[in-house]
Amino acid sequence: MSSHQDFTPKPVEKNIRNTYRWLEDRLPILSFLSDALVTYPAPRNLNYMWNFGSLAGIALVLQILTGIFLAMHYKGDVNLAFDSIQHIMRDVQWGWLIRNLHMVGASFFFIVVYIHMARGLYYGSYKSPREVLWGLGVIIFLLMMATAFMGYVLPWGQMSYWGATVITNLLSVIPFIGKYVVVWLWGGYSVGDPTLTRFYAFHFVLPFVIIGVVVLHLWALHLHRSNNPVGIDLKRAKDYIPFHPYYTIKDTFGLGVYLIPFTLMVFFLPEYLGHPDNYIPANPMVTPAHIVPEWYFLPFYAILRAIPIKEIGVAAMFGSILVLFFLPWLDSSPVRSARFRPLYKQIYWLFLINFVVLGWCGANPPEGMFVIIARVATVLYFSFFALLPVLARYEKTKPLPATI
Repeated sequence: MSSHQDFTPKPVEKNIRNTYRWLEDRLPILSFLSDALVTYPAPRNLNYMWNFGSLAGIALVLQILTGIFLAMHYKGDVNLAFDSIQHIMRDVQWGWLIRNLHMVGASFFFIVVYIHMARGLYYGSYKSPREVLWGLGVIIFLLMMATAFMGYVLPWGQMSYWGATVITNLLSVIPFIGKYVVVWLWGGYSVGDPTLTRFYAFHFVLPFVIIGVVVLHLWALHLHRSNNPVGIDLKRAKDYIPFHPYYTIKDTFGLGVYLIPFTLMVFFLPEYLGHPDNYIPANPMVTPAHIVPEWYFLPFYAILRAIPIKEIGVAAMFGSILVLFFLPWLDSSPVRSARFRPLYKQIYWLFLINFVVLGWCGANPPEGMFVIIARVATVLYFSFFALLPVLARYEKTKPLPATI
């Protein structure tokens, strides 16, 4: 027997390599995935706040997969929609689990995205050269809101019906074309069967549009690479490490932590974030005492109700989201991370607290002290963006380190 080991490639290995080269020459998808998920150079100092981007991607895939299975049994008809949901929960094998995953998954998707955006605000991830990256993120957020709103209508309960009626009516304030847009969305002159059909179609298609924008979002991310907690540009090769295995392991640990509250909600508290009125079939003749959207819309709903003039309220509600597009230009400070911006850090935390207060006001009836608090919180919300240009000019920042 020979004393040395034979390293000559076996025929099977040689065929695999040849097949790989042949495929790469015609469709280099494997090398693309390797560049994006394995060898992608990531800053070596990223903390666990950077986990939420991958968690958002996992949440999106879960929503699409569970949504496809639910669509196999759902009936987009006003006479059958409510009962089809009960059929899924009671008669379809594992239907209750699929619906709970989809329903709870929507809330956790928004939780992850809100934290992801809050991290971007704190560490200045919207600043040059990542303005387009941030703008694509805001577009994803808007598409998520549209998809979630249309999905909330599909069970065709009391809150679904009246939520659709109230929110779609807001579009009537658009000059010249508002009433035509509302009639087109309704498919008639009131919320009815054509409305449900339209919303079902949009709810099914929009997640795939979100995937397309996510691809652009990742493309923009990989072009200028990730920001980092220090917020300085990295120029040395040793400041980077390959994404795999360092951050794949870190993301896997983050996913495990994420699944603990998620599975607890799915199995023990699936209805906790919902509204009991949505388990009553839709009735156009009975208006609920208090129309409330899903929790992730509540801060913007509070802004809408805080202003007594409908047109201004609608403009403020949409403006509270659209202003995020202009954040990179409102905040012109050369320092990215809030670690080195003492004044910005203070107003940042006040902004987050104020956002929670708006959500609390949106969950309560628009009367008494809730209206007053919502109006003050609305002013404070927009004040954050108005103060950014002033801070950029006069804030005394801490010295930045030379490297990470």
